[in-house]
Amino acid sequence: MIIHDQIKFLTDEINHLRSDGKKLGLVPTMGALHDGHLSLVKHSFRDNDLTAVSIFVNPKQFNNREDLKNYPGDLQKDLEKLGKILRQNDLVFTPDENEMYRKPVTHIFDFGNLDKVMEGKYRKGHFNGVAIIVSKLLEISQPDKAYFGQKDFQQLVIIKSLVKQLDLPVTIVSCPIVREHDGLAMSSRNVLLSEKQRKEAALIPETLFSVVQKSKSLSVKELKRWVINRINNNPELRVEYFEIVDNIELFPIKSWEEKKEKYGCIAVYVGTVRLIDNVKFPD
Repeated sequence: MIIHDQIKFLTDEINHLRSDGKKLGLVPTMGALHDGHLSLVKHSFRDNDLTAVSIFVNPKQFNNREDLKNYPGDLQKDLEKLGKILRQNDLVFTPDENEMYRKPVTHIFDFGNLDKVMEGKYRKGHFNGVAIIVSKLLEISQPDKAYFGQKDFQQLVIIKSLVKQLDLPVTIVSCPIVREHDGLAMSSRNVLLSEKQRKEAALIPETLFSVVQKSKSLSVKELKRWVINRINNNPELRVEYFEIVDNIELFPIKSWEEKKEKYGCIAVYVGTVRLIDNVKFPD
């Protein structure tokens, strides 16, 4: 694998490697890599001749400085993991903040309803920060495809909107959630959980996996109440939100009769660690 921490050297390398028309896939990450991230890399392998993985903890998408400070990271360990699967000409981009933000960035994106609900409601400015870094990474690397995990469902919808707004010639690929043995969605934040919290966190996917069956006998409103009560009954857990939304505008679903793709999205505090997950309802 080839490692660069400067934009110029990365773009020069990409231009050289792609001079004969090779396809490039981009996997943007914030490090603290786990099998979920590596599954994105493997998806890129299947579609492209070359894969670039970026590792950058983007301060602009953290609305809480303490959260940024506590975000896990070990670049050396990440590079070791990537070294085991990346091929000779695959790339790793590891810039610092000064490299990515040489000039002040003040752009405000307009995503309509998309960044006003769920994560956007509780993490003000988060998605604008995501849009800034993703647009920069796409501009720098000029990939044919970019890969994102379904766990961050709202982010995925917003990035697709971003690409459409900017008319970027890239395909955004959504990859399935990768889960631990007990169903918990893989997340870099899972390592911050105590042993007891980690055990209790399994209630989150267990509850989500039950909602499809429950939706056959409960209204949307009743189901939301059931999910929140079931999780909040555990003293280690606190639901921040559970919403059932469509997959295009993220508008709340009022009735199961609505002819839209429906997703149940949840954010839960396990102690001070915030985890998100989602489930798709059958059509």
